[in-house]
Amino acid sequence: MELCPELERYACDAPLTERLEGLLGDHPRIAGGGALTVRLDELLARTAGFRDDVVPGFRAYQRLRTSLVDAERGRLRLDDHRPRVMSAFVRNRLLDEVYLPLIGDSLAKQLGTADADRRTDSQGLLLLVSPPGYGKTTLMEYVADRLGMVLVKISGPNLGHDVTSLDPEQAPSATARQEVEKINFALEAGNNTLLYLDDIQHTSPELLQKFIPLCDATRRVEGVRDGEPRSYDLRGKRFAVCMAGNPYTESGEQFRIPDMLANRADVWNLGEVLSGREDVFALSFVENALTANPVLAPLAARSRDDLALLVRLAGGSDPAARAEHLEHPYSAAELDRILAVLRHLLTARDTVLAVNAAYIASAAQTDATRTEPPFRLQGSYRNMNKIAERIVPVMNDDELSAVIDDHYAGEAQTLTTGAEANLLKLAALRGTLTAEQAERWAAISGSYVRNQALGGPDDDPVTRAVAALGLLADRIAAVETAIQRAADPRHLLAGAQGAANGGAVSGGTVNDRPTPGRHAKITNAPH
Repeated sequence: MELCPELERYACDAPLTERLEGLLGDHPRIAGGGALTVRLDELLARTAGFRDDVVPGFRAYQRLRTSLVDAERGRLRLDDHRPRVMSAFVRNRLLDEVYLPLIGDSLAKQLGTADADRRTDSQGLLLLVSPPGYGKTTLMEYVADRLGMVLVKISGPNLGHDVTSLDPEQAPSATARQEVEKINFALEAGNNTLLYLDDIQHTSPELLQKFIPLCDATRRVEGVRDGEPRSYDLRGKRFAVCMAGNPYTESGEQFRIPDMLANRADVWNLGEVLSGREDVFALSFVENALTANPVLAPLAARSRDDLALLVRLAGGSDPAARAEHLEHPYSAAELDRILAVLRHLLTARDTVLAVNAAYIASAAQTDATRTEPPFRLQGSYRNMNKIAERIVPVMNDDELSAVIDDHYAGEAQTLTTGAEANLLKLAALRGTLTAEQAERWAAISGSYVRNQALGGPDDDPVTRAVAALGLLADRIAAVETAIQRAADPRHLLAGAQGAANGGAVSGGTVNDRPTPGRHAKITNAPH
């Protein structure tokens, strides 16, 4: 069949083959020396085959690969391991100046550094401890996001105390099995991974021992993946381990870390004040509460210097603080509202800090040495935010006190025991204890000490009798010590010297003030 017969035809002497030279690359059609031969007849046949066979096959491969990857992503739940920083996260001065440098130094031991002084023996463990509500998990989400790492979070309560192996088949429940599988997934992923074990006080010490080789220079750990035991060697890989927990449990018995693991860990307490950082720690409660209050929320996106100056203005103790030094152009009405809320917030912060210190001090004691019931109310960032969201500029001191009382009254209702004792202790911390409440607090404390010494009604009678005899022996020993001290010649000599200086040692009233180098003159009181 001839196309376009009306067109004039003529013989063409153009070459149908062309050779290209000087090409760079490793394509199969490029021969040695960088030469490529192109033939017109072969090109048309080859491109037709590419269009009819290769392109459809490649597209089918892409569809199959996408479906398999999506199925595997769903099985591994990869989206759950992407760090997500909370919108309310505040990078306060405490994080910038204290904790991020400390955490960075700890992670540098595990991940290595980019400079020439990089250590070749990656090792270590980051251990964060604090009462609940101080943002341990939020902080690690932020760190993993900034470092561009996969964050594999393991829930301690889901693991429980019964999980002692990294074999998912030995997990007692489906949730525990899932957490063990996530641990093995992190070990399998290896590079660019941050393994984060949260609430380790709910886990077994035997399970924590499995991570000891991972935290020393060997960087090896035994795991189980797809039913097969595997040995993971993480030397030279960008892999880090972080654990977090609350050591201040009611009895302290559930928080046990193997000694060999603790020796390899950098331990930092987010709930305690570091030496010399008291002001920054106190300011962090205000900084973290900004987003919780609608009046103060805009300050979270403004200059940090403005916030520091506003806090000084609200405190009223710095005469050098001037509103004209603020960087943002606040209106007079807006500035008045902000300062009013900040004044109430600083008052609430004092209570929260006192509660936090009392909680930590009480939790650190053993039951045998307590002189009052354990204090279990908490003063964390979370408590501060709950109080801050209820503060308004027109509130007076009595209304603020009522807000604090209502908050901790609700917190006390969630305690299993000791709600009344905890609220009385809170009133004592705030200086609002009435005479009737003080009497009740003294009675509760005395009853607690007595029950600790003699045992409660549920204790064994023999144990209670032995405890009573021990208490009686202690009292007799105290009387004996007092008698021996009174009969001591050195004590009598001191009394005689006091009498020679013009003072009698018998009971009386002081009618002359003591002067340096002399005893006070005491006369007998009339009977």
